[in-house]
Amino acid sequence: MSEPAAPWAPRSTALVHDWLNGMRGGEKVLEAIAELFPGAPIFTLLHRPGSLSPELAAHPIHPSFLQRAPGIQRWYRHYLPLFPAAIESLDLGAYPLVISSSHCVAKGVIPPPGSFHLCYCHTPMRYAWDQEAVYFPRRKGLVARLRGLALSSLRSWDVASASRVDLFVANSRFVAERIRRYYRRDALVLAPPVATEFYTPLEEGREPSRSYALVVAALAPYKRVDEAIAACVRLGLPLTIVGTGPEEARLRSGAGPSVRFLGRVPDAELRELYRHAACLLQPGVEDFGIAPVEALACGTPVVALGRGGVLDIVADGRHGVLYPGEGSVPALAAAIDKGRQIRFNANDLRAHAESFSKMSFLERFGRILEQHLPAAEGARAGRVSP
Repeated sequence: MSEPAAPWAPRSTALVHDWLNGMRGGEKVLEAIAELFPGAPIFTLLHRPGSLSPELAAHPIHPSFLQRAPGIQRWYRHYLPLFPAAIESLDLGAYPLVISSSHCVAKGVIPPPGSFHLCYCHTPMRYAWDQEAVYFPRRKGLVARLRGLALSSLRSWDVASASRVDLFVANSRFVAERIRRYYRRDALVLAPPVATEFYTPLEEGREPSRSYALVVAALAPYKRVDEAIAACVRLGLPLTIVGTGPEEARLRSGAGPSVRFLGRVPDAELRELYRHAACLLQPGVEDFGIAPVEALACGTPVVALGRGGVLDIVADGRHGVLYPGEGSVPALAAAIDKGRQIRFNANDLRAHAESFSKMSFLERFGRILEQHLPAAEGARAGRVSP
């Protein structure tokens, strides 16, 4: 594990994350931040032992009272109304620096008096704000009414608890705008780290097949994978889909023989899929989008809806093709066709992706801390033990 790269001590810092039950994008960001603070404690709603990387598992982990709730490991999302109380129950002692990694309620932790709280915000919670109807399509009945009351209370708490954050850092300009809209707070923008040292183009002398389009996404409604299927069928272009989710059965039933569903695949296999794809498709609106950066790092262009965090990643015509018209299969098909006619330079795509490397992220994150930490002696002295 690397040494701290800045003049603050790990034992003066508390890290906070929503929940720790796998290594998805948010956890990989937390893992990178934790490199700056070896041994710093991580506070969280719940923790599933064995689900984390060795680097994160080496940190002391302090879950909330929800850790003992019945069925919490499988049904944790059903405990959503208790999340605010659980995150507020975490005792952060007297740590002068608190860093939360939040896509749900972590930013609402109560920091110690006089501490400095930086929140790396992946997004304000989608299901409580602009994507409520996507996550909860059933809008009638007693359950829907009770859920609406719970979400209304959650939104009020979400806004009020934003005042506990001294500095917001958003993962994209799109998320910074959502923070401004819902919390009335400004945010710095710092893209999350991507493993560009692992995702690389084919070795010199090997030619990619470029014989299929690729989707790498959770199979959820807002990802709009059905549009990618329809567009590729229209073009007669084989499509490979990596990912699982609640939409899988429905998508499979409507897909033809030219569509492959691979589920989860090992990283090395995913890298090969990126390398040989004609393009990566992203028809949904993403807060950032790590898959497009991974594809570019492998020398593969991106075809995406021109909204959301992808605007921080893809320049139309240079790194891929951006198209208008959310929900428009013809627009997506036309963008795929256009992209296949452009001779993208794999070296240019790769060079652009390297600006999202973990090293770049850590350097910029360190500069943000150095520039924004208060001058109070306690924030840098490291006098508090984990």
